[in-house]
Amino acid sequence: MSDDRSKRGPPDAQRINLDEDYEVRYWTEELHCSREQLKETVTKVGVMADDVRRALSAH
Repeated sequence: MSDDRSKRGPPDAQRINLDEDYEVRYWTEELHCSREQLKETVTKVGVMADDVRRALSAH
């Protein structure tokens, strides 16, 4: 999928890409967390959105 910035969600809704600002904005809003929390959690549990969601909800 191309980087069509008019699309509101991430190109792959199962993975979190920290290299794209628009994806980071989407995921921080979706998961109700800060950019720093998102980055730390992705570093700990990986890029799979379900894993990140579980880790953030455990706190």
